[in-house]
Amino acid sequence: MKVQTLIIGAGAAGMMCAAHAGAGVLVVDHARAAGEKIRISGGGRCNFTNLHCAPDNFISQNRHFAKSALGRYTQWDFISLVDAHGIAWHEKTLGQLFCDTSAKDIITMLRAEMDRAGAQLWLQTKVESIRHDGVDFVVSLMRQDRAVTVTARNLVMASGGKSIPKMGATGLAYQVAADFGLRVVMPRPGLVPLTFADERFKPLAGVAAPARVTAGNTSFNEALLFTHRGLSGPAVLQASSYWHEGEAIGIDLIPGTDLLTRLQQHRSNDPRKALTTIMSLYLPGRLVDYLAEGFALTGTMADQSDVRLTAICAALQDWQITPSGSEGYRTAEVTIGGIDTAALSSQTMAAKTCPGLYFIGECVDVTGWLGGFNFQWAWSSGWAAGQAIRQA
Repeated sequence: MKVQTLIIGAGAAGMMCAAHAGAGVLVVDHARAAGEKIRISGGGRCNFTNLHCAPDNFISQNRHFAKSALGRYTQWDFISLVDAHGIAWHEKTLGQLFCDTSAKDIITMLRAEMDRAGAQLWLQTKVESIRHDGVDFVVSLMRQDRAVTVTARNLVMASGGKSIPKMGATGLAYQVAADFGLRVVMPRPGLVPLTFADERFKPLAGVAAPARVTAGNTSFNEALLFTHRGLSGPAVLQASSYWHEGEAIGIDLIPGTDLLTRLQQHRSNDPRKALTTIMSLYLPGRLVDYLAEGFALTGTMADQSDVRLTAICAALQDWQITPSGSEGYRTAEVTIGGIDTAALSSQTMAAKTCPGLYFIGECVDVTGWLGGFNFQWAWSSGWAAGQAIRQA
């Protein structure tokens, strides 16, 4: 079978590319349904973009690479598409946009756009091998227990990264990149809970609090959640993308507050109250009880000198702890690293040394923050590659 463009991966980026790549497009995926990560995202509502999406919300060895695609197909463009399909949506915190009804609405929209463009979709189709014969890409597939060979002028790798292997993630794009001589930035889990081998936070499992979490000189002010195995919640997931094994993270348990001045006022106004009672005004009671021994939160307010209060504030607002690891790809929402952007055109997402070969979405070394940014990268990079293919 001969096609103009073969897209491997029927996820967000692959379907977006298929809708814009022109005639003769075939999309293949080993899954039973298209857009499975879309379906489960955002608690089933799909956080499909972010109002505040900008290049600064992405991690890459080349922080400028994403600017072209993000600037030419913006969050406003995707919102317009969603609106055109009559999908109701709402904004949650920090500019995050979700479907009112179901993430399946986004999948239905993308399938409709693919159908309108005339793209074919083959599901439950496994890639056996990929080579180039000097003119076309030759891809051996296994479909419904039958071997099929497809030749294509263009090959688009939209197969994602390694995150959530139970959804079928394989890292195929990295192998294809290596086979065609493209460098891969070492992949690692991102947007992932952090773990501690001693399960020190097990007594606090389920406790949440606002916090400022810092890793790699980058900080996030959002919720912190204690778990049986370690730390999670939006602030930790965000910071995890900047964390490397062996490094400490910093936690400010009472962010945006002049805690020392507050405690000095309590000492004047409530001298007989226990320090733990006062601290429970600022932190969950279970957390105060847990911290009381390690941080020596003892005595009444009258017992606390300025030196002691200063030390308590420093401990609570710059708590340095070192995770032993993370939950890994099993629960990671994204993959950090991927195809080196130095090997790709930021305008077209095409490999510079292999005409007709494109890499889009999560498999590229561009990773967004939590909150709809990774979907926007999928839309923007898929659109960029699709436009380049259609106009070639």
